[in-house]
Amino acid sequence: MSKSLTATWLTLDARERRWCVYFNRTARKRGIARLFSVISRLGDGVVWYCMMLVMPLVYGPQAFLDVARMLAAALVGLIIYKHLKKRTMRDRPCVRHRSVRSIVPPLDQYSFPSGHTLHAVGFTTIAGVQYPELLWVLLPLTCLIAGSRVVLGLHYPSDVIAGALIGGIVSSLVLMI
Repeated sequence: MSKSLTATWLTLDARERRWCVYFNRTARKRGIARLFSVISRLGDGVVWYCMMLVMPLVYGPQAFLDVARMLAAALVGLIIYKHLKKRTMRDRPCVRHRSVRSIVPPLDQYSFPSGHTLHAVGFTTIAGVQYPELLWVLLPLTCLIAGSRVVLGLHYPSDVIAGALIGGIVSSLVLMI
């Protein structure tokens, strides 16, 4: 990682520390910690896998194309995510700041971008465009998954924003193909 990129992360980390501490403190209440831990766990993929399995049963064979779109967006998003993680090597807030504690163990070492948010936005975008009646469930779930990453001490707000942007752009491009 270059010195300028390191300096940029340190500056951004310092600016976002206050938000990380604020949201992470809400998780000191056992019920909130448990709720966001479950939501985050659902964002590991469980919800998306179940949704892709059920869609053809509910919407018929035409849903297989939408499942293929979701899988394509997930694969492209994963490639971008892994590249950025390796290139930026941004420490997680729970590693950088003693006042932020990790409520659940992270799935990998680095923070930028939020893969949970990337995939939640990607799947929700494709499902929402094709099946708008699902948005009343998917939009709040996506927001909760994104928020859980900051509350649990695993991501900075900018990680979540970047994940959302990447997921939205990738899924929009997949829908245009």
